[in-house]
Amino acid sequence: MLRSIFISGLFVLGAAQLSAQIGGTSAFVSLDLPMSARMAALGGKSCGINDGDLNLAIWNPALLRQDMSTQLSFSFVDYFTDIRYGYAGAAYHVDKAGTFSLFATRIDYGTFRETDASGFVIGEFTAGEYGINAGYSRQIDSNLTVGANLKFIQSNLYLWKASAVAADLALNYNIPAKNFSASFLIRNIGLVTRQYTSGNDEKLPFEMEAGFSYKPAHMPFRFSLGLQQLQQWDLTYTDPANPPQLVDPISGDSIKVSKFKTFGDKLARHCVFGGEILIGKAVSIRMGYNYQRRKELLVDTRRGMTGFSFGFGVRIKKIQLNYARAKYHLAGSTNTFTVTATLSEFYRKK
Repeated sequence: MLRSIFISGLFVLGAAQLSAQIGGTSAFVSLDLPMSARMAALGGKSCGINDGDLNLAIWNPALLRQDMSTQLSFSFVDYFTDIRYGYAGAAYHVDKAGTFSLFATRIDYGTFRETDASGFVIGEFTAGEYGINAGYSRQIDSNLTVGANLKFIQSNLYLWKASAVAADLALNYNIPAKNFSASFLIRNIGLVTRQYTSGNDEKLPFEMEAGFSYKPAHMPFRFSLGLQQLQQWDLTYTDPANPPQLVDPISGDSIKVSKFKTFGDKLARHCVFGGEILIGKAVSIRMGYNYQRRKELLVDTRRGMTGFSFGFGVRIKKIQLNYARAKYHLAGSTNTFTVTATLSEFYRKK
C-alpha cells in the first residue's frame, strides 16, 4: 500500500510541474551541478548505480542504504575561472526507521572588484551560494527503496539575495543477484521563498530523471545510462542570431531534414552514457559522454573532447579517493576531487 501511494505521489507531483522550463529560465541552476567526482566522470547524470556510495545519494536519496551508516564524504570542484564548489556529508542508519543523510554545500563565485560610475575601484565583494541537504530513505522490500531530499538554499550575489526550499523524491529498484539497478527521480520540487528582484516569477530547475546500471556477470565492466529532462521532449535550442539554413543559397531549393535524424538527435539529448572498468575491489576507471552538453557547447571548427568526461577511483586502506575531469568546452575542463571513508571501519574491534 505504501509503495502504491508513494509511486502515485511521484507522478502527481511530476505532472503538476510539467510546464517547467530549462535552459536559462530558472534560478538556482547550481542545483544541477554534478557534485561528486564519480558522477562527474560518468557524464554528470548517473543516478542508477546502487553500490553503497554516499556521493551518489546526494543526488538520488533512494540510493541511501544501511551499509552507508557512519560514512563521511568530502568533495571539491575546481570549476571555471575562480569558481569553486563542494560539499561535506554523512549518513547514519536508524533501525526500524531508515537511513538518514546530511550534506552542507557551498559555491564560491570568487572575489570581485567594486567600482564607481567612473571606473575607480572602491572596494571588493564576494558572491556565493550555500545549502543544506537532508536526505532519508526506507527500504520497502528486498528490491525497492524510496527516498527523499529536503534542500534549503541561500544565494548572495552582492546586493541581491535569494533563498529557496526544494525537495527530491526518488525510487530505486535493485536486483543484486543480476547486478541491475534502476531509479526514477523528481528533482527540485519547491519554490523560491525570496526573489532576487521583487516582482520576478523565478522558478527552480525542476527535472524528471531516470537512471539504469548493469554489470554483466563475470565481467569487470559496469554500464550506466542516465535519462535527463524527461518532462520535456524537445531539448534543442535554436540561436536567433544563427538560425538553421533551410534554403540552399545556390539552387534556391529547400533543404530537406531527415525526420529520422531529427528524432535521433532529440532522443540522444536525453541520454548520458557512462562506463566503469572495475579492477579488483580497489581500483575503477570511468568514462562518460553527455550528448546534450556536446551539442550545446561544441565549437564546430575544433570539436575535441567536448561532452566527454573521465576519472578514476582508488581505495587506499580504508579511504576511497576519486577524481574526475569533464570537458565542457574548448575553453576548459572541470576537475573534481572526492574523499570518502566509513567511520565505523576505524573502530577497534573488541
